[in-house]
Amino acid sequence: MEYGLNKVCSSFATGPRQYDRTFYEFRTYCLKPSKMNEFLEEVKKNIHLRTAHSELIGFWTVEFGGRMNKVFHIWKYDNFAHRSQVRGEAVAKDKEWQEKFLIPNLAHIYKQEIEITYLVPWCKLEKPPKEGVYELVIFQMKPGGPALWGDAFKRAVNAHVDLGYSKLVGVFHTEYGALNRVHVLWWHESADSRAAGRHQSHEDPRVVAAVRESVNYLVSQQNMFLIPTSYSPLK
Repeated sequence: MEYGLNKVCSSFATGPRQYDRTFYEFRTYCLKPSKMNEFLEEVKKNIHLRTAHSELIGFWTVEFGGRMNKVFHIWKYDNFAHRSQVRGEAVAKDKEWQEKFLIPNLAHIYKQEIEITYLVPWCKLEKPPKEGVYELVIFQMKPGGPALWGDAFKRAVNAHVDLGYSKLVGVFHTEYGALNRVHVLWWHESADSRAAGRHQSHEDPRVVAAVRESVNYLVSQQNMFLIPTSYSPLK
């Protein structure tokens, strides 16, 4: 009976089961224009206080493709209990972090966005070979989840990777935030190398075929060009 129930449930699944409880918190802050540089300098001086409690994956400023004066950062947590312990207890009770950074700088932020994401099962987080620049591509897919569009999306991403046009850092599927949203984080040696690779890939029939299949499930797409800060682990 239990086996039959599992078969019924699996037929309604929207994608591969998430066995790894590790998740990644995407944080986007929109800052007051006059306070952008000051905020970044304060983060630089005090980020060690925050990273004592949980792992920072990367910290970037948005150069193109979004609002000006915006920062984007990714934090890693083992599970939701770990995040609750970090944010609800350790960070909240860290007087040095609160007094040196949070309280003086919170007013510089006029908008915050938080998403909880998982790495897709067929991808692991990769570290780039050297310092460079990053591109975050946000795909809003049609309702139905990975069971509907997952295979086509994977083929489109891997076409770029396998043919050497881009260096993949990670593919993340949103759990809390806009559903059916996928974030793809790419690394490039420079803005010019990104442009050259993109132009070449658009002329490659293998990439064109894979992308053409995937866009049948696409609702919208946004690309953001990111510059890593000096204190970002991913550079």
